[in-house]
Amino acid sequence: MAILNVKSKDQCKWDILSLGEIMLRLDPGNNRIHTTRTFQVWEGGGEYNVARGLRRCFGKSAAVVTAIADNPVGRLLEDLLLQGGVALDYVKWMPYDGIGRKVRVGLNFTERGFGMRGAVGCSDRGHSAASQLKKGDIDWEKIFGKDGVRWMHTGGIFAGLSETTRDVIIEACIAAKKHGTIISYDLNFRPSLWKDIGGEAKAQEVNREIAKYVDVMIGNEEDFTAAFGFKVEGLDKNISKLDATNFKKMISEAVKTFPNFKCVATTLRNAKTASVNDWGAILYANGQFYDAIQRPNLEIYDRVGGGDSFASGLIYGIMEGKTPEEAVNYGAAHGALAMTTPGDTTTVNVKDVEKAMKGGGARVER
Repeated sequence: MAILNVKSKDQCKWDILSLGEIMLRLDPGNNRIHTTRTFQVWEGGGEYNVARGLRRCFGKSAAVVTAIADNPVGRLLEDLLLQGGVALDYVKWMPYDGIGRKVRVGLNFTERGFGMRGAVGCSDRGHSAASQLKKGDIDWEKIFGKDGVRWMHTGGIFAGLSETTRDVIIEACIAAKKHGTIISYDLNFRPSLWKDIGGEAKAQEVNREIAKYVDVMIGNEEDFTAAFGFKVEGLDKNISKLDATNFKKMISEAVKTFPNFKCVATTLRNAKTASVNDWGAILYANGQFYDAIQRPNLEIYDRVGGGDSFASGLIYGIMEGKTPEEAVNYGAAHGALAMTTPGDTTTVNVKDVEKAMKGGGARVER
């Protein structure tokens, strides 16, 4: 039995549509942000990464709704996006004012961390084009009604960018619901996004309003406590000490609060060091909990994007009519593999994911 009733491909131009900001990630490699003299450039964004994963790893048709400054930096971002294979049909190109006073491309400086030194991210995204999107900017009726979309993904990063982006999400959700598109949302709570506009209280107000439209809610234990305000006695952020029963109680509370949630999914991570994490996942669907295969002492090369790759693997499993056990394990395996390579986005294919799901090792392939 399918977990969700997803529209058939012959009804839709796109399997997946993401709504959110896409940034340039400047990666200092083995150095630190404040000491490096060179950066590797990638593209990335919490919402976009999911669509890109579904396109590049799982072969699904994907598009993105965002806004980009129309200057050489924006065109660099475009070039990276074209390599990712996600269609840019609905990108809003914003005229550049000459110095970035009105509109610019957001930058995300991220160092990977190593051992006892954790990963560090520093965003420079003020006045970004995507943060200025507002209601009425996008023709949602064309996207969902004429072109057709099977699944839309967005999240709490885009919701926290500005006072207008949260309205864009709700506008998109209303149109998606009208045309039978499944909606997933990753809470992705980032304290830096909310601290200057009301902190956790504001995050809870915004996310609780958006949650009313969501079919598949995704987030970790920090997301559910900070972005929703759920509190469960005995919950510990360190999953080596985590009482899974208590954490599942929090998910059950979320489902009672938002009965529209058809699925709730979360990754479980115990960061022993920046380079070694215990990794797992849980899916709530059809009134039951399903646990992914646990991966203790998973070696991490670059942890950024692991949760997004979990989401894309999970969505693939649901979209393909897999069982709940299979769906959550597609997500967990894809997330684990994504963290073995640099950059926010996946570099593996579905065969790699299925091999990892079966316990495949790291022997050389010739």
